[in-house]
Amino acid sequence: MAKTLSELRIAIDTVDRELLQLLNRRAGLANEVGELKRGEGSPVFRPEREAQVINGLQAANPGPLKGENIAHIWREVMSACRALEAPQRVAYLGPHGTFSEQAALQFFGSSIEHVPCSSIDEVFRATSGGSAQFGVVPVENNTEGVVTRSLDLFLNTPLHIVGETSLLVRHHLMRTTNSLEGIEVVVAHPQALAQCQAWLNTHLPNAERRAVSSNAEGARLAAGHPNWAGIAGERAAAEFGLHIAAHAIQDDAFNRTRFAVVCLPQTLQAPEASGRDCVSLIVSVPNKPGAVHDILVPLKQHGVSMTRFESRPARSGQWEYYFYIDLEGHPAQPQMAAALQDLRSLCAFYKVLGTYPLGE
Repeated sequence: MAKTLSELRIAIDTVDRELLQLLNRRAGLANEVGELKRGEGSPVFRPEREAQVINGLQAANPGPLKGENIAHIWREVMSACRALEAPQRVAYLGPHGTFSEQAALQFFGSSIEHVPCSSIDEVFRATSGGSAQFGVVPVENNTEGVVTRSLDLFLNTPLHIVGETSLLVRHHLMRTTNSLEGIEVVVAHPQALAQCQAWLNTHLPNAERRAVSSNAEGARLAAGHPNWAGIAGERAAAEFGLHIAAHAIQDDAFNRTRFAVVCLPQTLQAPEASGRDCVSLIVSVPNKPGAVHDILVPLKQHGVSMTRFESRPARSGQWEYYFYIDLEGHPAQPQMAAALQDLRSLCAFYKVLGTYPLGE
């Protein structure tokens, strides 16, 4: 006999109370772990451990919850437990409502101390200087390519990458009224303007496009100018009390941005192997024929897969370049260790940006 709605609600309430007891039990165990870590001087946050926990739960999941839902739920559980030990101070491109803030919450969970910054440069400064323990910076978009400022700052920073997360980006046009009429200026981050240029060309061809430091800053400015519109995510519309006049105006329906999580080595050493890892490097090679080809040979010889290869000018005036490389694996693996050793011997400049678990 089928249960009534009232009976089902009573059953759900019972399960919720059981879950609450189990969550508090987990929090108690996390507190004990925290005490042991403090005694050992170990870091509170271990991204490879959290990745292993989530991957293990997803593999063991009997359903009907989806894998991505499990990841979100357990990240929040672990974030709340971490906050009992010490909330992480996380810097990101602000103000509140940016995609960078959303990426920070997706990676760390909501139990963090927010450190919104006015620029990507300021995120690096805040994290290097210790006012934030971690920074979250955009590094790559699947339609517009790399975020060049982030790559340039990686070259001389003392920070290293300890994690990554990928965000499905939905750009919305927002303003003080729910209409496209009378829009004279569209304000947003340059990447957002570029990612929405086809829609803007079609629907607002005569509106001025004005670049600002972040999409949330564009939304904030639009809130004070009735004839302006911003391009940002739903969080920014809620933050600044704006109407979404047009939804999902990005040119690519599957628009994604990849973010790197950075910190000082003394805050967190390179994570141990999680089973799904990445090594990021910056290298340069002597200016001679075949030099770029030569640095790829060790990867093929040792069976290491390269997932990204970008070049940036060295700004030396000599037409020299730095190459940003992502490799699949972990230095603890013999083939990766051998490939890195051979690669380093061929480089005029060699820097490991980080070793970290692959993001979602």
